[in-house]
Amino acid sequence: MLRNLCQRMFGRSLWVYHANSGGCNGCDIEVLNVLTPYYDVERFGIKLVGSPRHADVMLCQGPAMRATAAALRRAYDAMPAPKLVFAIGSCACGGGIWYDSYPVLGPVEKAVPVNYFIPGCPPRPEAIIFGVAVALGLVDKRIAPVQFKQLELPIPRYHPGDLSGKGDLIVYEKSEKI
Repeated sequence: MLRNLCQRMFGRSLWVYHANSGGCNGCDIEVLNVLTPYYDVERFGIKLVGSPRHADVMLCQGPAMRATAAALRRAYDAMPAPKLVFAIGSCACGGGIWYDSYPVLGPVEKAVPVNYFIPGCPPRPEAIIFGVAVALGLVDKRIAPVQFKQLELPIPRYHPGDLSGKGDLIVYEKSEKI
């Protein structure tokens, strides 16, 4: 449903506003790398704008900081509707390594509502482009099946009846693996 809505509303082009709320600038560099001629996202109609008043999408990097949360919220409120928000990077998605420190409120969704999450520390430019393309409906979402398997480590099981020897030298004669 959200995909069809995004295709209708943002069918031709996306104008993105780049907002960093206080991270380490790793994700910031990758987002700027996406906008360079090497990846050339303008062929998809994605263009960087300097004002949130002209933007359709806000790309947020870094955790929600106490000092920048109000400014991030003002930038979000200045965007015209309909609008999308992408949380890019581990810090924006969940708070990152600074999650429980004093100046950090947590993930970006504590300051503004987030529509899409692109995890990674920092995410590769290809992952950012793929996340935006999935949101726009340009490509199908691919999900890899995840299977968890418990590691089986051989633990020797000894029985007191298998002990032999006297004094300081005691030897296990038989051992079973469980």
